[in-house]
Amino acid sequence: MKRRSISIRELAAAAGVSVGTASRALKHQQGLSADTRDRVLQMADELGYDTGRLKREPLRRILVLLHSQHPIDSPFYAPLLAGTAARCRDAGIAMDVRSLDPTRPVRRQVLEAEPDALLCVGFFEPELIHTVGRLGKPLALADLWAPGLAAVNPDNQQGAYLATRHLIATGRKRIAFLSGSLAHYSIRLRERGYRQALFDAGLLADPALEALIAPGLDVDTGAALAMRELLALPEPPDAVFAYNDAAALVALQTCRDAGLAVPGDIAVVGFDDIAAAAPAGLTTLAVDKAALGRAGVDLLLNQAGEGNRLQPVSLIVRTSTAKE
Repeated sequence: MKRRSISIRELAAAAGVSVGTASRALKHQQGLSADTRDRVLQMADELGYDTGRLKREPLRRILVLLHSQHPIDSPFYAPLLAGTAARCRDAGIAMDVRSLDPTRPVRRQVLEAEPDALLCVGFFEPELIHTVGRLGKPLALADLWAPGLAAVNPDNQQGAYLATRHLIATGRKRIAFLSGSLAHYSIRLRERGYRQALFDAGLLADPALEALIAPGLDVDTGAALAMRELLALPEPPDAVFAYNDAAALVALQTCRDAGLAVPGDIAVVGFDDIAAAAPAGLTTLAVDKAALGRAGVDLLLNQAGEGNRLQPVSLIVRTSTAKE
């Protein structure tokens, strides 16, 4: 049986504060001590107070949060943030961007920016999302998914399926998957699309062909090491689908350094279509990164409750898989 949501008056009584104080604490407004605010928030969590009942006020400032592992100027997130900023300007909303400092409390980093709403972009550990969600502010996700929250993502699974089917269509039989950590939502979906394409084509998903970048290594070092391990197999791959373009570009160079002809001996596909992909002739999946950022802001403006909106991706075939 579903528990009845308590009223704000009942919450205030349970926390030993006035209704006004309880309301300010739930809205994270200024003028309260940290102890009082924490007591009200803890009581609201324990008693199941429905924060969705709080009156929504117009958004004036959105705080965009990135994990410390995602540089703000990265080839993927920089255009996404540009799209976010453009949509905020159109809506007359101020935008602040912060890469979370792992040495400081998350709650303090968020509240000192005084945002009205939050957009989390890219990978976050579940416990971090829980911490941010407990702040009681409108929250949406971009390039990330978590249960019960509004999110927008590239169609990662379909993109990976298209990439792998493309390699199969060019006659490749031993297709490797060069992967980052499967703790990332997008990478898990890309692995699933890769496996589904192999299954549908009646090809064996050989575990030896799934190479994982070792935890703690940067992409340049880890992808090169993983690619060399694939090439050293008794039966090396004749194609590689990398989880993103950064890894794919390293794989491409590693293959050439080993004396392999691309795409004659081995074909390479990436994902994201970052700026460096076209000059390198890398076949990849194009993601409209600016549109992804704009859609994240729209989720907050439209007060979307939950669900995952998928943005289409498209296969861009270049010389890393097809001779000119």
